Amino acid sequence: MKIVVVDSSRVVLRIIAGLLEPRGHSVASFTDSREALDFVREDMGVEAVITSLETRPIGGIELCWSLRLIANANRPLCIIAMSSLANSRNLSEALDSGADDFISKPPIPEELHARLRAGQRLTMMQQELIRLAENDVLTGLLNRRAFLARLNALREAHGGCERQAPALVLADLDNFKQINDEFGHDIGDEALRRTGEIFSEEAGAEEGIAARFGGEEFVVALPGRSCEDAMEIADRLRRAVARIAITADAGTVRFTSSFGVGEWRMNETLESAFKRTDAALYRAKKHGRDRVVAEANG
Repeated sequence: MKIVVVDSSRVVLRIIAGLLEPRGHSVASFTDSREALDFVREDMGVEAVITSLETRPIGGIELCWSLRLIANANRPLCIIAMSSLANSRNLSEALDSGADDFISKPPIPEELHARLRAGQRLTMMQQELIRLAENDVLTGLLNRRAFLARLNALREAHGGCERQAPALVLADLDNFKQINDEFGHDIGDEALRRTGEIFSEEAGAEEGIAARFGGEEFVVALPGRSCEDAMEIADRLRRAVARIAITADAGTVRFTSSFGVGEWRMNETLESAFKRTDAALYRAKKHGRDRVVAEANG
C-alpha cells in the first residue's frame, strides 16, 4: 500500500516508516498536516493515511474530516487516527470525524499491520463498489451517468478552455434487434462485448473517454481533438466493428455500425452538444447506415 503518515515528531515518523517499509509498503511522511493533505489530494495512489491527532497547522480531527471528504468523492481511502492519549473521548471524536480506525502511539507493530490489513480489505471493497457503480457490467466501459460526470469534471478542470473541448463520437449498432431476434440474446451480448473492447482500445490509444451510452449505443469523448480528427477515429471504429465475426449455431454473425460526430463547445450545455451529435447519427442511419456523419455546420 501507499501510505501517508502525519505526525509532528520526526522520531515517530521514522519509527512507523521503519515498521511499514520492510513489509513492502511505500511511505510518505509529513510533519506539516497541510502539506500531507495536499499530497493526498494530488496523488490518487495513496490508499491509507495514518495521522496523529496532535498535528499542525491543521489539527488531527479537522484533518480526518478533510480526508473523509476526499474519500467520499468516489475515492477509496483508509484513515487511521493515532494518539498517545488513547482514551474514549479521543477515540469517539476521531471516529465521528471520519477515521476508519484508531491506534495508540507509538503503535504496537502487530496491531499496526493487522489494522492496515483490515483497512486494505475495506478499500478493496470500496473500489469494487465504485467499479460497479460506474461501469457497465456487460462491456466494462463507463456507464452513461459516470461518462457524463467525467465530461462535466473535465469542463470544470479546464475552466471552459476551448482547446480542451472534446469532440464527441456517438455510435449505434445497425439492426441490433435483428441480431437478438435471429441468433438470441447471448449472441447479442457478445456483439456488445466485442464492440465495447474496440471502443475501449481506441479510447485508450487516443486518450479519450469511452462509454456504453445505453442499449446498443456507444460514445467516445476526445478532449482537445477537432471534428476532423474525430471523423477519422470514428471511421476506424466503424471499420473495426465491421470486422467482428461471431460464431453462432446458425452461422457467422457480422454487423455494422453508424456514427455521428460533433463537438462540445465550452459555451454550450452538454445536452445541446449531444443533440447535435445525435442528429448526425440519425442522418447516418437514414442515409444507409454503416457510415460516419458529422454535425451540420452552424
